[in-house]
Amino acid sequence: MQGKKHYSEKLFKQFQLSDRVPEDNFYRMLKELLDLHWLYKATEKYYGTEGQQSIDPLVFFKLMLIGYLENLGSDRRIISTVSMRLDMLYFIGYDIDEQLPWHSTLSRTRQLYGEQIFKELFRQILKQCIDKGMVAGTRQAMDSAPVKANASMDSLVEKEVLEDAAHYADELSKEDQQEEQNKNNDDVTTVNASRKKSVEEHHRWKAKKYKDQPGAKDERSKFVSNHTHYSTTDADARVSVKPGKPRQLNYLAQISVDTAHHVITQLQSDYADKKDSQCLPSLLSNTISNLKKEGLQIEEVLCDAGYSSGEALQALEDNQITGYIPNFGQYKSSREGFTYDAENDRYTCSQGKHLVFKKIHDSHGGTYKMRHYRSSAKDCKGCPLKTVCIGKSNEKKIEVTIDKPCTTECINDCKQTMQSG
Repeated sequence: MQGKKHYSEKLFKQFQLSDRVPEDNFYRMLKELLDLHWLYKATEKYYGTEGQQSIDPLVFFKLMLIGYLENLGSDRRIISTVSMRLDMLYFIGYDIDEQLPWHSTLSRTRQLYGEQIFKELFRQILKQCIDKGMVAGTRQAMDSAPVKANASMDSLVEKEVLEDAAHYADELSKEDQQEEQNKNNDDVTTVNASRKKSVEEHHRWKAKKYKDQPGAKDERSKFVSNHTHYSTTDADARVSVKPGKPRQLNYLAQISVDTAHHVITQLQSDYADKKDSQCLPSLLSNTISNLKKEGLQIEEVLCDAGYSSGEALQALEDNQITGYIPNFGQYKSSREGFTYDAENDRYTCSQGKHLVFKKIHDSHGGTYKMRHYRSSAKDCKGCPLKTVCIGKSNEKKIEVTIDKPCTTECINDCKQTMQSG
């Protein structure tokens, strides 16, 4: 006979939440392991001695942890989800008949606490992981991920020309010098004319540097960059884009993970228009600090090619850490057919001719600084290898990064480690 369940809501006279949460439930085990009582003393300074009682600091941080673990994107969703989960109610110490805090209380409490409280929470949890033997410390894997800012692209407005001067100073250097000279001469008319010319030059520079994006659907996607626009609702958010995805306002999360049991050892945010290589020194320093407090020392760091730069490699060398990072671009540690003379700072070809150092210049939009070496046209003119070496050019040119010594040393260290391992 077919069964049919008939439901009639009952008023329970006896109910114990702990009996309904299994022993192997994640949040039950987390409740037993995670000790957050130190938060009472750490947050005491944020409260007075009179008035209504606030939300319990332990409850607040447990709700934040649930939001992270369950990928809940708003305070309203956190409260809604917890209200329907017996294991979460047990984790935060609420019974089924207790009213949960308003979602707005979470927002206000998050704004009340200083950044240091959240950092200390991270360190305390990391310490507990270390005490349980989950962190080795010797090898760290580092990577980044964009985090969408709570701001719309519609909030972007164009920067004022004078506020944007730093981004096109090179293009306006001549005008600036002329304007300064005119100011010294108190020639107001010429100053105004020069300023007007600067404004016009700025717009020409912007139109040339930031062309319309392919497939742009409306005017808002034209000339939108961090050089020319900013968000009125979140001034720290930056426009960034990944291949195949639309432009949006983001932050850049930098993460360091211990390879032993994949425990996060450092998490920090930065501007989304910064390169990973620019963030590595800070990420490395903070990770070292977190682990050093617990007596652990980093020996090796794993990163992708985005973290490769002279500054990043120098940071690793300064801390005596071996970095396993692919070199950027088409970097070559040696030039076939040419030998480098460090004493005279020059290259010598197989025919005994010298390529001497000429200058240092910016490459890839100022990302890298390159040392430029060039031979004499007279030396190359009668060379039997001219056709295969330089083709129709008159002279041989070689460019190497100014960070070559650091990069070469890193390559050699990695080779030796791989051979010995």
